[in-house]
Amino acid sequence: MEKIKLVLATNNQHKLDEILVKIGDRFELKTLNQIGCNDELPETGATLEANSLQKSQYIWDNYKVNCLADDSGLEVKALDGRPGVDSAHYAGPQRSHDDNIDLLLKNLIDKVNFEAQFRTILTLIIDGNVSQFEGIVTGKIIKTRIGNQGFGYDPVFIPDSFEKTFAEMSIQEKNNLSHRSRALSKMVDFFGITKEI
Repeated sequence: MEKIKLVLATNNQHKLDEILVKIGDRFELKTLNQIGCNDELPETGATLEANSLQKSQYIWDNYKVNCLADDSGLEVKALDGRPGVDSAHYAGPQRSHDDNIDLLLKNLIDKVNFEAQFRTILTLIIDGNVSQFEGIVTGKIIKTRIGNQGFGYDPVFIPDSFEKTFAEMSIQEKNNLSHRSRALSKMVDFFGITKEI
């Protein structure tokens, strides 16, 4: 079977690694650098859906290549769904994982409900046709960082039915249940490809 060629609208190596583990043998993925795109992709939407679409649409409009973009966010119940669409720059434009976690924990100091969910929206554009896929994993926030795998809020997020954080899991373990993995599974199903998780 011929591989499906896609440009992944990111230069985030962590995201690329996670996606390659999941779909690497079925798709040929290229990064933005590999197609000569050094542009700052637009992310001015008010929702994950809008941001994901903006990024994918930008690549299609400017480079005319099939592409896949994602936007992900941590939604915390006690914070009315924040940081949400602002997850990457929650503590400021420096996009520091540590600063973001520090602010999150500070804002939860007087809260009693630590329920949260990671949510991903993937936007796929094939020959100009747009499809979106959602993935959600629920869990809770803990007050102390544990683990050094993964990225973002992984050290303070424990998924439901587990006793360790995303940052304590291997890529394979995380890929078995993560929000991005679940959205990717829907995309793989969309293509009618038999997958092995």
